[in-house]
Amino acid sequence: MTTEERSDPTRTAEPAGPARPAPTEPAGRRGDLAAAVAGALLVAVAIAVGWVIQEGDGSLQVHWPPLLASWDPHVGPGTPAAVAVAVAVVAYGPRLAALLPWRRLLLTCWAGSVAWIVSLALIEGWYRGIERRLTTKHEYLRVIDRFDDIGAALRGFTDHIVIGPPGNWPAHVAGHPPGATLTFVGLDRVGLGGGGWAGMWCIVAGGSAAVAVMVALRALTGEHLARRAAPFLVLAPFAVWTGTSADGYFAGVAAWSVALLALAATRTARHPAAAALGSGLLFGLTCYLSYGLTLIAALPAAVLLLTRTTRPLVPLALGALVVPVAFTLAGFNWWEGYHLLVERYYQGAGGTRPYSYWVWGNLACATLAVGLATVAGLRRAAVSAPAALRGLRSGTATDAQRLAVLTLTALLVLAAADLSGMSKAETERIWQPFVVWLMPAAALLPDLGRRRWLTAQALVALLVNHLLWTGW
Repeated sequence: MTTEERSDPTRTAEPAGPARPAPTEPAGRRGDLAAAVAGALLVAVAIAVGWVIQEGDGSLQVHWPPLLASWDPHVGPGTPAAVAVAVAVVAYGPRLAALLPWRRLLLTCWAGSVAWIVSLALIEGWYRGIERRLTTKHEYLRVIDRFDDIGAALRGFTDHIVIGPPGNWPAHVAGHPPGATLTFVGLDRVGLGGGGWAGMWCIVAGGSAAVAVMVALRALTGEHLARRAAPFLVLAPFAVWTGTSADGYFAGVAAWSVALLALAATRTARHPAAAALGSGLLFGLTCYLSYGLTLIAALPAAVLLLTRTTRPLVPLALGALVVPVAFTLAGFNWWEGYHLLVERYYQGAGGTRPYSYWVWGNLACATLAVGLATVAGLRRAAVSAPAALRGLRSGTATDAQRLAVLTLTALLVLAAADLSGMSKAETERIWQPFVVWLMPAAALLPDLGRRRWLTAQALVALLVNHLLWTGW
């Protein structure tokens, strides 16, 4: 392979043939099954205990614990399409992932991910499933007309976070820095106003997260593992919530930040410094889309650890300063906004939802969001962690060990968010930027049974979307 070929991360490769099998150590399909059963039991216990608490005092403030959802068995216009996408990915996904040229595989995965998200959303119909979602009383589009003077709106943004003063922001506007709201203001200004355009923006951006993760995996762990992860990234159960909220958009931005840094750190981008600068820009934007996404910084740190380099740090830092400086000069104080958000959080449901339930109930939500195949893959990653850390210290880590470190870093980020107490419920939606990095753990599962695992992933999403009306 020439230097030029190595430097092009999107080059069209010759068909790679069947992907190399996943590592057999730690061996044990029984262990995989046991992990999946444990995940299913966690969900079952969270449902049973949640019903007792919610029926007793209503303190969980969700109708179908642990999910923010209501019991509503139904089918809809998207049902045939969702089933068709699931069947196609299960039947053909692993083979296409192994044989398609790399660039075409990325486009196929993006299209497949978007098709999966849209078809699930359309189970509720276009209006109820997509167009209405970002226009409810809690959402961003309700305040578009208050940003006619963007400068004044930013300078006074923190005055309307806490419940009490006149004109306090809706829940999602108050709960995020103004970068999120300004995105939808910008769409409106260029003629793409309304819930339909806003919803599709989030869906297309959220679908691109799968592509970003694959790009990062190829740079950090090798192409064979990226290809193995592809069908699981497309058929992610959390697609149920990507099509219903702005968190899918946040996940896409955060994922591309990590992917660009991976290209810069491994010098597989044509211009590594530009990639690092772009990574920093997107990371800065991520922090102004959601306060909690500052935790995503652990993933760029893992990228630098895996690649054993600090070369991208300067352009990364310069890029990361741009968005914060711009918002600060415009009059928005991030730290003030965060402290006021904490106050607003405890004024609402966060003040009554019991930490004693949600500190583990959140993990049941995450299990539904990632699916049982990911749980089984994470077991393999956890078992290989000691050897992976030794390999990193000595510089001899295998591709599978690098993948284990990356996914376990995301798991630690999720644990930190959970223990903070600032994510009590709704984590099936809120944690999308974190859980998308858990999905590649399924690449560690052996070839035997891969289609069964994919089927299990699809069934989770299909059952949730057909039996429940999910919130927001």
